[in-house]
Amino acid sequence: MAWKTVAVTAAMLAMGGAAAAAGGDPLSGYRWKSRVLVLAAPDADDARLQAQRQALASARTGASERDLVTLEAVGKGAEASALRRHLGLPDNAFRAVLVGKDGGAKLTSEEPIPPQRLFSTIDAMPMRQDEAKRR
Repeated sequence: MAWKTVAVTAAMLAMGGAAAAAGGDPLSGYRWKSRVLVLAAPDADDARLQAQRQALASARTGASERDLVTLEAVGKGAEASALRRHLGLPDNAFRAVLVGKDGGAKLTSEEPIPPQRLFSTIDAMPMRQDEAKRR
């Protein structure tokens, strides 16, 4: 699977934005296919958001190997708000949340998560261990 950073608006549209915004699971389209790193920030200029983007840019291969995609819930739009609400995230602060293929939050941080920590968390998951054995 290719490395992707997807604006939450595009992701919500691809998954039926109206249903997701109306209270459905905005991450349901990724379930059992991809792990998702959700980056939430009040605006695009957030320093922690910028730092997380930079850290991930250097780790594309590792992310791709782990079926990890990144979604951003930035600003006050309906789609970003729906994703934040689904994960219980504040509107006015940075959060990074790693969501497993099963749809459950596995790691939540108020600071950017170093790629090595993301990867070690993923690599410790039973599903990832099974995937590694098959590859």
